[in-house]
Amino acid sequence: MGQQGHLNERQQRLALAAEARLLGHGGVRAVARAAGVSETTVRKGVFELEGGEDPLPGGRVRRDGVGRKSAEELEPLLVPALLGLVEPDERGDPMSPLRWTTKSLRSLAGELTRQGHAASAPTVGRLLRENGFSLQANAKTLEGAQHPDRDVQFRYINNQVKDHLADGEPVVSVDTKKKEVVGEFKNAGRQWQPAGEPVRVNLHDFPGDALGKALPYGIYDLAADTGWVNVGTDHDTATFAVESIRRWWNGQGRLDYPQARRLLITADAGGSNGYRTRAFKTELAAFAARTGLAVTVCHMPPGTSKWNKVEHRLFSAITMNWRGRPMNSHEVVVQSIAATTTRTSLTVHAELDTGAYPTGVKVSDAELNAVPVTGHAFHGEWNYTVHPHPASPADPTGPTPGPTAVFDHGALPHPALTGMTRTALTELTKTLTPDRQTLQKQDPTTRRNGSERRRAPGGGRKAKLDLADRVLATALQQNLALPPTVLARLFAVSKDTIRHTTSEIRRLMDQHAHTPRPPAAHLNTLAGLLVHAAAHGATLTTETKPTR
Repeated sequence: MGQQGHLNERQQRLALAAEARLLGHGGVRAVARAAGVSETTVRKGVFELEGGEDPLPGGRVRRDGVGRKSAEELEPLLVPALLGLVEPDERGDPMSPLRWTTKSLRSLAGELTRQGHAASAPTVGRLLRENGFSLQANAKTLEGAQHPDRDVQFRYINNQVKDHLADGEPVVSVDTKKKEVVGEFKNAGRQWQPAGEPVRVNLHDFPGDALGKALPYGIYDLAADTGWVNVGTDHDTATFAVESIRRWWNGQGRLDYPQARRLLITADAGGSNGYRTRAFKTELAAFAARTGLAVTVCHMPPGTSKWNKVEHRLFSAITMNWRGRPMNSHEVVVQSIAATTTRTSLTVHAELDTGAYPTGVKVSDAELNAVPVTGHAFHGEWNYTVHPHPASPADPTGPTPGPTAVFDHGALPHPALTGMTRTALTELTKTLTPDRQTLQKQDPTTRRNGSERRRAPGGGRKAKLDLADRVLATALQQNLALPPTVLARLFAVSKDTIRHTTSEIRRLMDQHAHTPRPPAAHLNTLAGLLVHAAAHGATLTTETKPTR
């Protein structure tokens, strides 16, 4: 009797029937009471045993149609009600009461019961599986809005990498790994340990219990398949990023590439080495000047940081190597990184950087203008080269002209700077002259927005730029993508004057269907303009303003 739990329904009936027959008269009742089943069940087993029925095909216990009907057969509306709770909002009920709660089997069964559809948690699980549902975690696949030139930028970076590698020049991928909190804290992953003896860590990850933080900045050499990680302890700033690159070059790069003249860096679009970070460019300028390398930087398009080589060639290997190991000291962090290797013979060097890198450091316009950076023709904001020696009109290797220098405009109309011949530039100025005169002769008693003027005609300061200078400034901006700060230095006027001037000339050009060509370069600084001009044989001379 005690083995009934190991038998199916038919086997149990036959076993009870055999006991009843051995007892003789009254055996059915006695066995039914002892086994806790109905007499009908025992009597049915006796009939099956005496009738000598063969087992059902396929190992079935019950005949077709026998037994209790399924929940969905008893209630046809059960499955639609269930699907209305679990399907995505755009297909199911957007006002579902479980929309903002965990859709566990027990919660779903409770809500169905509340709606009048009685169902247990196991029944809900069976119905979900039968309708193609399974437990699913979130999948990181959405990258947000994609820039229209994303794929083209990837191909451009690939071409730059091929060009540098073909010439034997170094190519590195850089980025900062996720910050690690140092202390007896849990680290994701598992390692083999004696059974029942896991590594004990703090119950809570309170920052106050930390011994510090670790900021691993990685430099991955694509050609050598080697990594260099500078583990900082302060802040992830542009100065820290370039210092990490400097340490790699001094410790490994210059030894591996003694004849190098160029360096290609691929980096993310944001963070300490982002393309909008002014300090990253100024620090790179100092690095280029000290090493004599022309540093080309190609940034990944926004939202594609995971495509950077350092992520899946270096950082992923580091994460796998130290999984399940508490980072309870900076030595553990450094040694764990240095011990990282792969089947493809990746080697990694790691060292600790205890330097201070304060945040909030501002880079002025003058400092940025002194950076000899030249933007490439394709997306110069993402792709640019920082030259090792800034050029100036007086000395190509000297410093950038100071704020008191006045530029001679004789070389500015050079075709390499304006994108058109001097004759074409003169003809364009003549074409726009009538429209410009008409604009000046508009009713002087009213402003452009219709309000009354406060000054009489002819009042106020005279314009600092004539039409020729206005057209020249606009041509320079369109061909070299020069910012207003640089143009303001060239023409000794304010940034607002440049903005107003170029906007006005562009409107006049549009009236004559003058469509400029795409920029030949993207020059963000005055030093970059001087380098570009000197490379094309245009010498920009200056004279110093007399001081009073």
